[in-house]
Amino acid sequence: MYVNMESADDDAYAEETFDATADLFRALSSPLRLAIVHAVHEGPKCVHELVDELGVSQPLVSQHLRVLRAARVVHGDRRGREITYLLTDHHIGHIVSDALAHTKEPTDD
Repeated sequence: MYVNMESADDDAYAEETFDATADLFRALSSPLRLAIVHAVHEGPKCVHELVDELGVSQPLVSQHLRVLRAARVVHGDRRGREITYLLTDHHIGHIVSDALAHTKEPTDD
């Protein structure tokens, strides 16, 4: 157990919450998946738009979208023959944006 659940603290989380959060971070652990989430955070995108924007192959984008869908990071809306991908939750976009901003900050080494 990571948190004493006997305390009535609203900030306490169950172990399952930590496990689910770790799964989310595993899904985001690829630089390409981070780039996809960043791109989709800017607005809904089709696979061919992601391919053009990220400069990688369609099969590679599709493979990473499959991981992100399974982790419920993105979902697809079918529009005719195309599927447009969107973030399932705006928090995920903020997590990635904040992490990207953090890594660009100068370090005090």
